[in-house]
Parts: sequence; C-alpha cells; structure tokens
Amino acid sequence: MPTVREIEAAGYRSLKSIRFPVGPLSVFVGGNGTGKTNLYRALGLLQTAASGRLTRALAAEGGMESVLWAGVRRKGEPARVRLAAELADETTGHAYTYAVEVGLVPQVGGAAFALEPQVKSERLTVQAGARPVTVLDRDGRAGFVRDEEGRKRSFGTDLLPTETALAALQDAVRFPELQIVRQAMEAWRFYHDVRTDAGSPLRRPCLAVTTPTLASDGADLAAVFATLAHIRDDTADLDAAFADAFPGARLVVPRPDREARFGVIFADYPKRIFEPSELSDGTVRYLALAGALLAYRLPPFLALNEPETSLHPDLMEPLARMIVQASKRTQVWLVMHSERLAAAVAEAGGVRPRLVLKREGATWIDGLRLAGDFSQDDEVD
Repeated sequence: MPTVREIEAAGYRSLKSIRFPVGPLSVFVGGNGTGKTNLYRALGLLQTAASGRLTRALAAEGGMESVLWAGVRRKGEPARVRLAAELADETTGHAYTYAVEVGLVPQVGGAAFALEPQVKSERLTVQAGARPVTVLDRDGRAGFVRDEEGRKRSFGTDLLPTETALAALQDAVRFPELQIVRQAMEAWRFYHDVRTDAGSPLRRPCLAVTTPTLASDGADLAAVFATLAHIRDDTADLDAAFADAFPGARLVVPRPDREARFGVIFADYPKRIFEPSELSDGTVRYLALAGALLAYRLPPFLALNEPETSLHPDLMEPLARMIVQASKRTQVWLVMHSERLAAAVAEAGGVRPRLVLKREGATWIDGLRLAGDFSQDDEVD
C-alpha cells in the first residue's frame, strides 16, 4: 500500500501555506498556540476527503468562517482551504498526488446550503514515468476522470458540490488509481480522542471479535489484546512493553467467551487481578497506546496527538521505545508538548524532532525551507 511522502495545507486555521516531507517516523513538538494540532487536523481532513466526509467535517469544526486562515490574504485571493498529499508505492514505483480545495459560496442555490463548505477543485496525478499524468481534474462540478484505458470521461454522476469525486467515483475497475489512493487514505488511523474517565469504553469488556487493529476511540482494546493472546498466540512485545513501563506488573488476558476482557496483576498484589475500572487514567492510557502501537496489524499510517497526556513523566521513555518499535512496521506521525518524550524518541529512533513555531502569525516548522524540504544542516547525522 502507498506510503505518505509529503503533506501540504494552506488556508486552514493557522496554516497559511505549508508543505513538508513525511518519513517513517515524524515527530513534531511545540508549545500551546503554535498550531501543531492544526497539522494533525489537516491530516485528518485529508482522510475525510477519501471517505466523503470532508465538507461535513469542516462544518462540524464551526464552518468555513471558523476554519479559514484568519490572517491577511492577497487582494483578489479566494478564501479557500487547500489540502494535498503525495503518496508513493515502493513496489510499483508510482507516485500519487491528491489535492482538494474547499470554499464557501455565501448564497442559497443549487444543491448546497448558504453556509455549507463546497468543493471548488480536486486533482489527482499519477507519475509512473518521466511525466505525471492527471487522472482526475475537477473545477466545481465539471471535470474529467481517466478510465482504466487512459481515456478521459465525464464523471458520469450528479456530483454534488459538497462531495469529493475521490469518494464518489467508487468503480475500482474503471478508475483503479482513485481506488488505490482512496483505500490508502481511508486506512490511516488517528488516535486523539481516547477517553480514560470512569465511563470510558476502554474500561469495559467488548465483543469478542477478532480485532487486528485498534479503533480510533480505543473501544475494542480488550479484543485487540485477546487477538494477540489467543489468535496470534504471541504477546511477547506487549508483555515486554507493559513490564518496561510497570516493572513487576503483568497484563492478564483471559480466553474470551462472548466478550473480551483484560486485567492487571501488580507486583505488590500478586494474587489479585485489577479490573480496568480500578486502574489509573495513566495506566489505562498507556495500555490504549500499547494497543494502538503493538496490535496484530498496524494501519499503513498511524498518527498520535499528544500521546503523553495523563502519563507520568517516567513513562516517557517506555512510550518512546514502543513508538520506535511501531515505526519499524508502519509510518508513525506524532505531535506533542513533551520535550522529554521527543528527546526519548530521538534517542531510541535516531530521528530529529521538529520544532513547531509561529512565524508572522502562521504555523511553521523550524528548519523547513520554502521548497518544502529541510535544510541539510538540519538533518540527522
């Protein structure tokens, strides 16, 4: 499956215009108000373009008035959000670049409401040789898509201004390149809304269904552990990561019946199994991160937003080692406050954390050049 090589975002919140490379392990650290979470959100919005939920997601953020770049624009420049990603398939050598622009038409008419975000343009190019080929080109509701034989065709459907062509054109045989990109982006997984309060689903049993990948809300955590323990029959990495964080403790995953469960035995109480409802928020969160990073099958792209939340400082190094271990199986992308965690990831993984900062009111990454790459002096030795 294609991996992410580059991300671009413009006109979105504090992201005036930024383009940066993505590697196997990308680490961004910065203080409050620098806009690092907007980098994470932009990635999530790209995924919603593939699943057909982009305009709904923007509306849920408060609408275009809330998400648009609030700084100065050039005279005559349209107020739009632009998102783009470049994907690369190492097996075929093909590169895919998808870009979408969303804007606002402030009047009722046609098939959109007055203040509803609308797709203004969309393009997908594929480079398999010396020159890229445009396989999808959309301007408003008009445009073309190339079929499996390379011929230009109309969309062949009543494409609404509030939906993306990438999501709407579902014929995988006629439009294979769209299917490749859509499938890759839909498989991305984001972990930021994992609750640890008393009512969190992480603290309750879940249906005993084979679960190779943790859900974004962590609700199937017990099933992920049960899949490792009783389907894969291998919890060595999970047990080691838990013991690394909580010396002398042991994760217990009984064979499930209709429901999957887990518990913890601590060194001070070797004869008692503590249920998830009894565990601290930090312990539950660490277990959720373990489920995300050490699952039977990892998504092709895994993003974490402030994974250090609720964790004791002493857990930063064990978490860093777990993150680096996961990056050997998939792409891992994370943003954080914790300089200690960033330093621990750097030491364990040999990567340089990137400092997110504000430059003239816009989010920027220290060392990033306007060309969209990092200066050689800023690279890891």
